[in-house]
Amino acid sequence: MVAALLGLALVSVGFLVGVWVVFYGVLVFFERAHATQIAGIITVATLLTIGYLEYRQLETIERRADAYPVDRETAPELYQITTRVAAQLNVSVPTIAISDRDVPEALAIGFRPENIHLVLSLGTIKALDGQEELEAVIAHELAHVRNRDAMIMTVVSLPVVLADGLRSRVTQIENPGAVGIVTVPLGFLSTGIWVIGRTITARLSRTRERAADQAAAEVTGSPAALAIALQRLDDEIADTPTRDLREVSSVSSLSVLPLDPKEPEKVMLGPDGDTEPSYWWLRRWTHRLKRYLFGTHPPTDERIKALSELERKQ
Repeated sequence: MVAALLGLALVSVGFLVGVWVVFYGVLVFFERAHATQIAGIITVATLLTIGYLEYRQLETIERRADAYPVDRETAPELYQITTRVAAQLNVSVPTIAISDRDVPEALAIGFRPENIHLVLSLGTIKALDGQEELEAVIAHELAHVRNRDAMIMTVVSLPVVLADGLRSRVTQIENPGAVGIVTVPLGFLSTGIWVIGRTITARLSRTRERAADQAAAEVTGSPAALAIALQRLDDEIADTPTRDLREVSSVSSLSVLPLDPKEPEKVMLGPDGDTEPSYWWLRRWTHRLKRYLFGTHPPTDERIKALSELERKQ
């Protein structure tokens, strides 16, 4: 975790310096006075503007999850389990919300531990068998709350958000003309920073997922229950149509398991539907590379193996 944070700090500094160098070079080229100070002001103003625009465009995660709150009267068993786990982890009892989706979602939303929404889909509740498995999944999500992972990941992902916002805007300019002297180097810089930063944040996110697994296993006293729950949910995700997974892709990184297909959807072509798409091998390889670099969760089989080892040590 320390190495990841140090890497992200270096990426952030490199991004700031890189943007400053681009503006400084342009100002020097046009022989502007006080190029150093002006480039600094433009750099700060540009990044602040990009940051504001990016976060302004984001919808609330609650809305993306498409969930409605429930209470002690409407979901007594779920409320009882959540209350017990929250007490064991020493966090405030979250607001419980249910999503009608069949996709197995389970996520904790919120930056402050005292103002958390626990979102569970009907797909998750139906896929799990018994209170122990449901308790294990809830414990995993509330362990994220205790560890303040939402706050940590939001802060460390700031350079990635800024780089992505800058990249998307400069690449949308079709005919840059004279401004290409600024937009082209900014495009290359922001793309590089985005790839490096997102790779590092993904590694950090995987570390936080493992920590939440371990905390859930400790607080419930049953690593096996979480292992079985993860396997059931993973099987359910594998059976979910790709179009349904795309609908929940915006909350994939927050859920107990990633909500994206392990392989790209393959649609056969030709009159008889027997022709493989062009360069299918390349598209499949690219998809796997993206999962390897940017995957926010460890492979499910690795998590299950780690939990099984904890079970044997008990």
